[in-house]
Amino acid sequence: MDLQEQLKKLFPDHEVSAEAEEVVETEHELYVQKEPMICKYEKRKGKATTIIEGYEGSDDDFKLLAKEIKTKLSVGGSFKDGAIIIQGDYRDKIMTILKEKGFKTKRIGG
Repeated sequence: MDLQEQLKKLFPDHEVSAEAEEVVETEHELYVQKEPMICKYEKRKGKATTIIEGYEGSDDDFKLLAKEIKTKLSVGGSFKDGAIIIQGDYRDKIMTILKEKGFKTKRIGG
């Protein structure tokens, strides 16, 4: 018994539509500030981390930016206390991503 047959038994009155639903994704505009964002390198517990600070917009926008950076670089990281923490030393790549989006960046450390 496949999934379609099981669904028909559970929901006998349901009719399957022939049209595929389209998911329209709108791109969210980030607030681009005049002051540069700080991109610094630290070692935490013996491991290299890149920290991005200094965003003046809302936390939701900063979280979206963090998610986009993590997916583009295929790395782990988090958003804590108004800073994006990326695992590894990716300052150069992060700075180019931010410059493409229109942000000014300032490199600090090492």
